Amino acid sequence: MSNARTVQVPHEVLQSVLKPSRYTGGEWNAVHKDWDESLCHWALALPDVYEVGMSNLGLAILYEILNAEEKVLAERVYAPWTDMEAEMRQRRMPLFALESKREIAGFDFLGCSLQYEMIYSNVLNMLDLAGIPLWAADRGEDMPFVVGGGPCVYNVEPLADFFDFFIIGEGEDLVREISLSFITWQGEGRPGGRRGFLERLLEIQGIYVPSFYQPEYSETGDFPQGPTHYLQAGHQGHEHRQVRGAPLGALYGHCA
Repeated sequence: MSNARTVQVPHEVLQSVLKPSRYTGGEWNAVHKDWDESLCHWALALPDVYEVGMSNLGLAILYEILNAEEKVLAERVYAPWTDMEAEMRQRRMPLFALESKREIAGFDFLGCSLQYEMIYSNVLNMLDLAGIPLWAADRGEDMPFVVGGGPCVYNVEPLADFFDFFIIGEGEDLVREISLSFITWQGEGRPGGRRGFLERLLEIQGIYVPSFYQPEYSETGDFPQGPTHYLQAGHQGHEHRQVRGAPLGALYGHCA
């Protein structure tokens, strides 16, 4: 969104935290594109500290793919450490991207790479720091779409109400399709609002929009399951079938 403001990070804040280079940006090979010339703005997040996020090759690949598109911009954001978070909350400083220092709430998409379950709470904390409503249903038309992807998408229901949609499987091609669909939708005057864009995403294979589905539970509050076994099974746990990313419909076991 073109009205995203730049966040000023005072020198005294950087001098007071343990590792200020986590928040300064300016690294070798970082991409700086013109905000106003770009029609689609992504903030790519791994909800962990800078050192962990920068070591993730998947996010680096998406960063390169998106920035290779002429009208698409991608920047990075990671979870601040507790010392920086305290300064941000005290000064009411919103979460910002490393490249442009623009506030995350002003981007079109916030893409979160869900690498392990322990960072789920970091996702919510980052949304709160960014000033983005935690519940997807509470987000207004001027808010970014919160997108989830990565290994943990095999079971996203614990987080479903916080995300606008999920990318299931490999995201390298899908992020291009999503971006082009967004640019088209925005160029047409954003018909149907946020829901209108989410409906367009249903045409793209590998996109899951939780708000369009309603889980059904039994009278006792249990989620329907398949038949159970009397004898001890060879692999204890539940099987999950990937909708996309496993073209032969391979089964993946998730140990209990």
